[in-house]
Amino acid sequence: MNEISIRLQKAQAASAAIAQLSDGDRARIILEIAARVEKASEALIAENKRDLERMDKNDPKYDRLMLSESRIQSIVGDMRTVAHLPSPLGIILEEKTLRNGIGMKKISVPLGVIGIIYEARPNVTLDAFTLCFKAGSACVLKGGSDAHYSNTALEAIIRDVLTAHKLPNETVILMPPDRESTSQMLNAVGLIDVIIPRGSQGLIDFVRQNSRVPVIETGAGIVHTYFDKSGDLTKGQDIIFNAKTRRVSVCNALDTVLVHEERLADVPALVEKLASKNVQIFADNRAFASLAGHYPETLLAPAKEGHFGTEFLDYKMSIKVVSGLEEALQHIAQYSSKHSEAIIAEDEHVCDTFLSLVDAAVVYANASTAFTDGGQFELGAEIGISTQKLHARGPMALREITSYKWIARGNGQVREG
Repeated sequence: MNEISIRLQKAQAASAAIAQLSDGDRARIILEIAARVEKASEALIAENKRDLERMDKNDPKYDRLMLSESRIQSIVGDMRTVAHLPSPLGIILEEKTLRNGIGMKKISVPLGVIGIIYEARPNVTLDAFTLCFKAGSACVLKGGSDAHYSNTALEAIIRDVLTAHKLPNETVILMPPDRESTSQMLNAVGLIDVIIPRGSQGLIDFVRQNSRVPVIETGAGIVHTYFDKSGDLTKGQDIIFNAKTRRVSVCNALDTVLVHEERLADVPALVEKLASKNVQIFADNRAFASLAGHYPETLLAPAKEGHFGTEFLDYKMSIKVVSGLEEALQHIAQYSSKHSEAIIAEDEHVCDTFLSLVDAAVVYANASTAFTDGGQFELGAEIGISTQKLHARGPMALREITSYKWIARGNGQVREG
């Protein structure tokens, strides 16, 4: 048995130790780590700079990799929020007494050891540890090599606090940032209970196709917003601008705008604000003709098939004119990654139809898709946004990273026949 396998075995024992802590103890440890991270922000930014120096600034992952004082404060704020949330463990999900007199309770329990494989996002190191620890689970973290210095510095802070509280080192394991580590995690049957990939579609596909350990997918975000003929132009301008430009490198960022053909004349006004952020637009024939002369020529190009169904993660966006709600629904069904989808419409029937028929983890009416986030849903932080339908869907916060078991209390009953 190699060293990694031995450590993963110890992680199973560590998860049992965490689960036996009181929720108050787990919360106090999270708050202590948050305070240490806040105090070390200058040193963490310096380590993060070492990572940033190795990445091209034009790489869409550069923004995700960056730590700043404000981002560290935001992460620390999420940690404190999670610490103060009610425990997700021991919740009675169902209770009944069978006809034979056996009392049954279905209660929430830790998942055990959770493996998270992610790319250049050092905030995930803290988010994942905090959520797993609060939910009574150990975590095995495999960050990308791009964030090696940042992740190592964050893990050191976590370990220092855990050691001070005499908790096992394997409560959190940061795997080496190489391919071999990924392979070991994907084959750690019986040692890791579930693996959650967080990153590009390529990463998610690789984990799903190669893992022998159960996988919960946190899908890439190919995000659409449909502007209906009944849409309010001011709302549309603000929602589209926010969904596209708030942070272009995140999975809830807008990729494609669908516009009802009866509102074709409003397309220039609908996207006018995007020019201030130098958003490049790939427009189909009708949208292109409407935008020509009204949107900067250097930022406007004819759309090709590949511009639809693409997660840009950049200041880029596509536009397509559709005949109405039915064609918008067909387009979304064909190209969506089932992450977040939105409609802008004043017609309540159209909104209700869209909300009912669109198959996605989160569906919005007259609001920005930028809200798809555990913190914004007032769930604390999140492991990721699950786009699958088994176990969890949408923001994977505390409740979603637990399992359950049945507890049966009898009085000598035996089964006959």
